Amino acid sequence: MPARKGTSGHPWCRSAATVLNNLARRLLGNPLPRSQSDSEKLPSFEALPILSSDALSSVAYATEAALGVLILAGSQALELSLPITGAIVLLIGIVVLSYRQTIEAYPQGGGSYVVARENLGTWPSLIAAASLLVDYTLTAAVSLMAGTQALSSLLPALLPYETPIALVLLVLVGWANLRGVKEAGRAFAIPTYAFVVMVVLLALFGLQNLVFAHGFTPDAPPVVRAMEPLGLFLILRAFSSGCSAMTGIEAIANGVKVFREPAAKRAQRTMLVMGVMLSLMFLVVSGLGWLYGVAPDPDRTVLAQIGIRVFGNGSPLFWALQISTLLILTLAANTAFAGFPRLAAMLAQDRFLPRQMAWIGDRLVFQNGITVLLVAAALVILVCRGDTTVAVNLYALGVFSAFTLSQAGMVVRWWRLRGPGWLGRLLMNALGSLTTFVVLVVIIVSKFDEGAWTVVIAIPLLVWMLARIRHRYDTVYRAISLRPGEDRSLRLPPRRDPVGNTSLVWVPSLSRPSLEALRYAATVSDRVVAVWVLAEGDDPSAIREQWRRCVGEEDGRGFELRLLESPFASLIDPFVEFVAQEEQRHPETTFTIVMPMGIPRYRFDGLLLNQRGLNMRRSLDAHRNRVFTLVRYYLPA
Repeated sequence: MPARKGTSGHPWCRSAATVLNNLARRLLGNPLPRSQSDSEKLPSFEALPILSSDALSSVAYATEAALGVLILAGSQALELSLPITGAIVLLIGIVVLSYRQTIEAYPQGGGSYVVARENLGTWPSLIAAASLLVDYTLTAAVSLMAGTQALSSLLPALLPYETPIALVLLVLVGWANLRGVKEAGRAFAIPTYAFVVMVVLLALFGLQNLVFAHGFTPDAPPVVRAMEPLGLFLILRAFSSGCSAMTGIEAIANGVKVFREPAAKRAQRTMLVMGVMLSLMFLVVSGLGWLYGVAPDPDRTVLAQIGIRVFGNGSPLFWALQISTLLILTLAANTAFAGFPRLAAMLAQDRFLPRQMAWIGDRLVFQNGITVLLVAAALVILVCRGDTTVAVNLYALGVFSAFTLSQAGMVVRWWRLRGPGWLGRLLMNALGSLTTFVVLVVIIVSKFDEGAWTVVIAIPLLVWMLARIRHRYDTVYRAISLRPGEDRSLRLPPRRDPVGNTSLVWVPSLSRPSLEALRYAATVSDRVVAVWVLAEGDDPSAIREQWRRCVGEEDGRGFELRLLESPFASLIDPFVEFVAQEEQRHPETTFTIVMPMGIPRYRFDGLLLNQRGLNMRRSLDAHRNRVFTLVRYYLPA
């Protein structure tokens, strides 16, 4: 007897689902076909602001961070800002050249995590990944809080509302990224290049003033009494604070796939251009600050003080400088939104994070990674209450951990391969690894009491969590995977009379749960159709060969295998549409939709397993499909 239609959900629930789906389409845009994924790749001109806004925006505060430490030793200590800037620029050059080699060696992208994984092993790679995840989160939060503070400096009435404003800006940046990389590139290109242009104008007008009016004799800074002795430790603290100029440099190496082909060559050129721009802009701000005798001021930033001296207080160019600074500080968070989801997706593919972190959304972006970063950055903003004082002290710790491990991994790679020119490359990466390690130690020691202890604790905890997720995945996959020879164990049971039922079995993989679902379907149906929606990278020939080993000749024992292509990123919609088409073609047939489901023994397993299956069930409910059967496979402890 055929089952009743429409038993899979109340009509109003389906209407609400339709309304929410339409709202999401309006906010995020229509789904993009996979065939357009190449068109979502960006030229270098658009990729530069997406992946470099964090590094370039650091010019607005890196000099001030170093001066803020030097002033503790009195006004005279400020003259050390130029040597410190020179040392940081040299370090920028070493890191940029090192990552150009990394891009060439690893054109698929990945940065520190991939390099450490391939050359140093699992645990160093997890330390690099955890460091970057923490740094990306802090990058998003600190950049937005700094942008909000720049806004409240222009409009003091907004000072009590810094936290909600930062959260609103966070949502806007996240929304732009959820719409896709091309939209993000267009949104962020103009403010980033506007800031670069304003720093160039600052340099040109400043040079004119120095040549024709001021001269090159530096002004004496305001007299400030020393609070601490000028020693090596304080100089190293100032150096480590100024190294905040280097946060975000690795983003290009992580985001090679964003570039149009030839992606690696474009990424290398963009990395070099970014390094040159960052170094020159940093030198301009530090040099003008030294010549004009600028000192840290609680009411005005160092960059604003330089702008007043060069452009004049209240001039249109000064306002343009401040507004472009505000915008790029806000948009610098986009570097995190470009890097965090891609790194999380790689970790998910390696089973160190839940697999849904690697899912590509309808707009061809890692929407789950973007969402997680939104939540994490929002928590940082709420905890800090919109104040960057604590968070900025932790800014560079994670990224220098990643720098050190990445370049150490490249040293091992050159030593192992020993190809043409290997010795010179090895020595350069060894120098980079040593210098970044020294900076890392200085940051930890000098900033420990200022909040660095939280990151020192957080990174090992995050590494432990990643390792536990991988361990649980390995345990579960061993339990559900087919052993050698076991893939031939599926056989149709004998049947006497037809029952007039067809089972459509959703097969995400040929595993024990899937075989159990197929066995059950064979006992209740005349016809069993196994439906596999091909994901990116799936090999149809290999799937058919494994199917033949499991079942025998295709269509020969009452089983059929249908491999469905998905024009979009979703692997759910093709199955739902296939079910609807089968029901329309055979209205006289009763269809049973059979879904394998692994039943976890621990609550935590619910985050790792069945997520796509649960989404599939909700989609089928909304389409009023007929009969559902969940074939439960109980996982071992």
